[in-house]
Amino acid sequence: MSHYEEVEEACRFLAARMPAPPDVGVVLGSGLDTLASELVEPMAVPYLEIPHWPRSTVAGHAGRLVAGRLGDKTVAVLSGRAHFYEGHPARAVVFSTRVLGRLGIRTLILTNAAGGVNPALRAGQLVLLADHINLLGTSPLFGETDERFGPRFVDLTEVYPARLRELARACGRELGIDLAEGVYAALQGPNYETPAEVRYLRAIGADMVGMSTAPEAIAAAQMGIPVLGISCIANAAAGVSTQKISHEDVLATGARAGQSLSALLQGVIAKL
Repeated sequence: MSHYEEVEEACRFLAARMPAPPDVGVVLGSGLDTLASELVEPMAVPYLEIPHWPRSTVAGHAGRLVAGRLGDKTVAVLSGRAHFYEGHPARAVVFSTRVLGRLGIRTLILTNAAGGVNPALRAGQLVLLADHINLLGTSPLFGETDERFGPRFVDLTEVYPARLRELARACGRELGIDLAEGVYAALQGPNYETPAEVRYLRAIGADMVGMSTAPEAIAAAQMGIPVLGISCIANAAAGVSTQKISHEDVLATGARAGQSLSALLQGVIAKL
């Protein structure tokens, strides 16, 4: 079975269970799963039940898709994602993006927990992605191509459209949420970066660093889906402060920021 056929089988499985085709897809990063509980008349499906869907094995990723209503929009929320460091191939990492795209979403919102490379960023702060630097060593478009997902050669000039960032900033102002903006660097992980690597990231223009998001954004761009990216700064990256970094601290910071992120996402979705 081809990758496209696997995606279509997952789409048929989900379409039969969803209340309506989704308008918006949201991927929730580590510890950032508050939004799923805000959906009206939710339908929840564990990833293990969806055909061909990759397992999420990371603490803080619930591993389920929840679909429901937020105002006049049908929203599909992914609580957890697949990462390269779990051993997944590129096509598995973006499987969910391609399924959501084939189900008909018109906007994809990608969230993540990230380390602050820019010392001006503080733990718990929400940062809009203006751009990303893909340092994963590969692309989800590498290898065999199927142009039913879109063209092989994809323009990434505006992966994260300015209009979506301005919409988020307007919602942030209404809610009193201090939103920064920056460039996200994606590394494979799962180890955190060395201080020397963080100095390098800062030198090449990165403001925050994480282990996800860029592949999904690239796959969405191939499918013509605009992306709003939001990082929650979980901690200062190595060498920016003297504090040791742990996944437990990442989850704790995400939990504290979850309510603000959920309020922001609800405001954005209402205005899309």
